[in-house]
Amino acid sequence: MHPAPRALRRAVAVATTALLATALGCAPQPEEKAADAPSGAAGSTCAKGKLATKTSGKLTVATDEPAYEPWFKDDKPAGGEGFESAVTYAVAKQLGYDKSAVVWQSVPFNKAFAPGEKTFDFDINQVSISDERKKAVDFSSGYYDVRQAVIALKDSKAAKAKSVADLKGLKLGAQVGTTSLDYIDDVVKPTQDAAAYAKNDQAKSALKNGQVDAIVVDLPTAFYITAAEVTDATIVGQFENQGGTPEQFGLVLDKGSALTPCVTDAVDALRKDGTLGRLEQQWLSDAVDAPVLK
Repeated sequence: MHPAPRALRRAVAVATTALLATALGCAPQPEEKAADAPSGAAGSTCAKGKLATKTSGKLTVATDEPAYEPWFKDDKPAGGEGFESAVTYAVAKQLGYDKSAVVWQSVPFNKAFAPGEKTFDFDINQVSISDERKKAVDFSSGYYDVRQAVIALKDSKAAKAKSVADLKGLKLGAQVGTTSLDYIDDVVKPTQDAAAYAKNDQAKSALKNGQVDAIVVDLPTAFYITAAEVTDATIVGQFENQGGTPEQFGLVLDKGSALTPCVTDAVDALRKDGTLGRLEQQWLSDAVDAPVLK
């Protein structure tokens, strides 16, 4: 007696089922599936010269002040001379930015990898990659393999050290927050607490004034200090790599930065085409050898 309403109900049910199927087909993937894709994956976001930088069309790069040799020349990061200045402009070119598009700013060493939003696109300042630091910031792949070295005045007892054990009874110093200081605490484990300084300049002054027996810095810096700044000092030796893997410097970026894969790709490309090797040879060739402290 009511065929029309029954037919209508059937038609509505079929239409509803079809709509639900369509909606489910367009539904987002479950979270565990979406999580498989890395955040900030390289792709269209790495279009040359069009990255999501702090300032559109510019690449903001940070380093500490003063900017030491051999990483920078004459305390001028923008000069393009010195290993890290040259690496910066090579990375910028790889990312699609010419020299005029690179903007430098001063950021203290410890602040570069401290928690919190960054004012720069990346920082370059001899910052060693570590799991602890990765909790607060992102790193590019390594642009330089480095070792830590010990410097002492030539006529001192410390200058005669031949092993890690020979360093244990000495008063050692290093810049705070550095792997240089970590090597003192974790490898040497001296009988006296290490002296920690805000800047390498303070550590060098302490060495010259006899406040410490020796200081620890990265090997290229050690060669520069002993050749040009504290000429009555000598490199006692360098430490072996810990854990079987080389210590590396990396570019520092905001935690979760969309630029991280782009910058890493740029560093990898420069390593692959030999650019990093050529720049290392040009600016760090003198810092190649020192006795190994075991």
